[in-house]
Amino acid sequence: MHLDWNALGQVAAVSLGATVAVVVVFALGVLGLARPEDTRAQHALGLTQATLCFLACAAVVAYGIYLIVPQFH
Repeated sequence: MHLDWNALGQVAAVSLGATVAVVVVFALGVLGLARPEDTRAQHALGLTQATLCFLACAAVVAYGIYLIVPQFH
């Protein structure tokens, strides 16, 4: 049996990078919700930031499920 260690390292690096990116985007969404707002405009900006970040995370999860489930292809 032959293992392509270079390909395995690439998959591990991309997986780690994608995981870190999703966690950072999710944390920015939580920050948008947790930030104390002084004005109505700041509150709307925080909600917009949170919504966009959570939608991006949901899109990544949906794409991962699409790749895993063969009936979706």
